[in-house]
Amino acid sequence: MAWTKWQFALALTMVVTGSINTLSTKWADNIESEGSDGQIRRFEHPFVQACAMFLGEFLCLLTFKGLYYHMRRKNNGAEDRHDLVRGNREFRPTVLFVPAMCDMLATSIMYVGLNMTYPSSFQLLRGSVIIFVGILSVAFLNRTLVKREWFGIGFIMLGLAVVGLSDVISNDDNGSQYTRNNVITGDLLIILAQIITAVQMVYEEYYVAGLDIPALQAVGWEGFFGFTVLGTLLLPMYFIKVMPPFNDNAHGVLEDLPDALAQIKNNYQLIMAIVGTIVSIAFFNFAGISVTKEISATTRMVLDSVRTLVVWMVSLLLVWQKFHYLQLVGFAGLLFGMCLYNDILILQTYRRIKVALLLRIGRQSEGMREVIINRQADEPDR
Repeated sequence: MAWTKWQFALALTMVVTGSINTLSTKWADNIESEGSDGQIRRFEHPFVQACAMFLGEFLCLLTFKGLYYHMRRKNNGAEDRHDLVRGNREFRPTVLFVPAMCDMLATSIMYVGLNMTYPSSFQLLRGSVIIFVGILSVAFLNRTLVKREWFGIGFIMLGLAVVGLSDVISNDDNGSQYTRNNVITGDLLIILAQIITAVQMVYEEYYVAGLDIPALQAVGWEGFFGFTVLGTLLLPMYFIKVMPPFNDNAHGVLEDLPDALAQIKNNYQLIMAIVGTIVSIAFFNFAGISVTKEISATTRMVLDSVRTLVVWMVSLLLVWQKFHYLQLVGFAGLLFGMCLYNDILILQTYRRIKVALLLRIGRQSEGMREVIINRQADEPDR
């Protein structure tokens, strides 16, 4: 069935805003600005950027409230029927605190890793979450993975290995931040973050899915908890000394908020990049939830893969990284594995071809049977 204009707009919004989210975060990492100590350095403040992302998610809660009251007023106080606000609103928001903390920890680790590796690798390696979700689902949700899903996980692992190999081979060891050690460390941090994300997804499926909480509201509450807790943790982070390469700020600490604010003040491009992160994550969540409701969850996964390709192509155009054919092979392996795991396109195409062949063979057999019957009917007349 062909997409409507609204569905096409949602899909395009998801791909564009999702790509902008990763690219604007990496753009901020690459911008140089004068810090609180008067030195010019790159903007390496992953926890501040994570706070910006959670602020964007919190905007989803404000959007939900606005839509809900708008629908109530439009329907003269009657219960709304709009998919984005339909669901159970009689729940304790604290049930979302644990997944919010998982999201906070995973996002912070991923942004630290993004400082050290390429944006395309960041996006590709996030696909490893399927592996850990599958394994944890077997362990804690008593789920049984079929052969197709295990083969999908195998191809994803192969694709990840190829991506990691390409990062090691093609790293720009020329005095930039992309030294071999940095790239490997960044990649490993991103994979570690996917383990935490998988824990979040399994927790949400076990404890939250049955509550029928509107998705936009759930994302908003997680953004609220993440922003509140991480924003508070920025204070003690200022007093925690760390070793290179995690301390490229004015005071050599885990996170230097005054230095981040000074750099933002001294370079308008940083303001644009951070606003881009906040706005894009809000629209990305809105579009992603809408795609799931309007089309399907599998379509959302395919669009997320398209986003990975867009990030990789833009990174090459902006010369943020060099082209290496192994990344293309790794992307193909990841995409094939994800399609196999989610039963998208590959096996469906195989089934269609198989059915078409069987029907053709059946028609040929029927034709042969009719020929034989006709010949047998003609024999007495000879």
